[in-house]
Order: sequence, then structure tokens, then C-alpha cells
Amino acid sequence: MKLLDKDIREPLFDWLESQYPKIRILEEKQIGRSRADVLAVTGQGLIGIEIKSDADTYARLSRQVRDYDRYYDFNIVVAGTRHAAHIHEHVPAYWGIVTVEQEGERTDFYQVRPPKQNPKVKTAAKLSLLWRPELAAVQERCGLPKYREKSKAFVQKKLLDVLPADVLQREIIHALFERDYTTIEEEIEAFQKARSQTGGQHKTKRAQRGNERKN
Repeated sequence: MKLLDKDIREPLFDWLESQYPKIRILEEKQIGRSRADVLAVTGQGLIGIEIKSDADTYARLSRQVRDYDRYYDFNIVVAGTRHAAHIHEHVPAYWGIVTVEQEGERTDFYQVRPPKQNPKVKTAAKLSLLWRPELAAVQERCGLPKYREKSKAFVQKKLLDVLPADVLQREIIHALFERDYTTIEEEIEAFQKARSQTGGQHKTKRAQRGNERKN
């Protein structure tokens, strides 16, 4: 039976939940020029999962590997039967490999090799996965200034400069575990409103200081 992406996803999520005691699964995350099929958040780190169904080719895989390697602590490729024999030739040795087969009405997963720590992951790339309100929450938890009037890029750089890598790792994992898609629009709107008010206050103070200098 030819397994397509849609046939693999839901059984894969069940299998992942059986493998990790604590896990949150997020789908379709933009990473660089690629779109990761699955981001699995675990207590050990972020796991990127690329699904290569029986309908897929290797045409984009080399670029996808480069992008996955920047963002995730571990990476896994899940390969349909068509790719099972040769998938190891197309991903690095530290990538995990899981094959999938259809047995009657049951979808079976086999871990050919577990993922190892990705030596190319970039903390800056992982931090960029967080939304601006999530970065603000990191700042608050770590006792840092709010920088409401500053850009997301500015805050990311500040966090990278002042927080140790292990603290950032813990905060990124926490933020993604707690992400609430049902309230995020309200959170972003509230954050932008507070930011615009703060920006207006700064402009008023600058104008006042300018008038004082003139006088």
C-alpha cells in the first residue's frame, strides 16, 4: 500500500507520544526557506521531523536538512517503504531514521536509529521561533527590562547577549510547551497596544527634553 503524508501523520503523533513521556507536537513550522512537517517539543529539546512519504522525492531534502539543522536540537526523518532502503544516504549520521509500513489497517513505525544531538543547531534560530509576547514573557521571568518599544530582533539579540545558553534552552522549551493558539491574537494585540503607548510616552519625553534644551 502506498503511504501518503496524510496517512502517516496521525499514527505518527500517537507513536511519538508513546516514545516520549512529555511531548507537545506542533505542525508546519516555517524554518528558513523550508517548512518543517513537525516540531516535537520535549523536555530534552526541540525535535524536527521531516516526513518522506511514498509520494515524495529527495529533490528538496538537502536544503531541508540545512534548515532543520539550524533550528532543532535533534532531527528525525520518517520514511515510507519506498525510501526505507536508501534514506540513510540522504541525511547526516546524527539524524534519526524511522520507517513506516502499513500492516492491514495498522500503521507500524520502526526506529532504525535514534537521533543524536545536532552539532549545527543555532540558539539564535531556536529563539526566533518565539513570538514577541513570548519573548516578553521570557524577559519578565528572567528579570530583564521590557524593551516594549524595541523590535523583536533587538530583544532576541539582547536575550542572546545576557542569558546563558542553558537558560535560553529552558525558556524556549517552556514557551513552546505553553503556547496557546486560541489566545495569541489577543496577546499580540495587547502587546502592540502597550508598545504603542510606551512609544508615545517616549516621544513626549524626548520632545519635553528638547524644549528644555532650547529654553
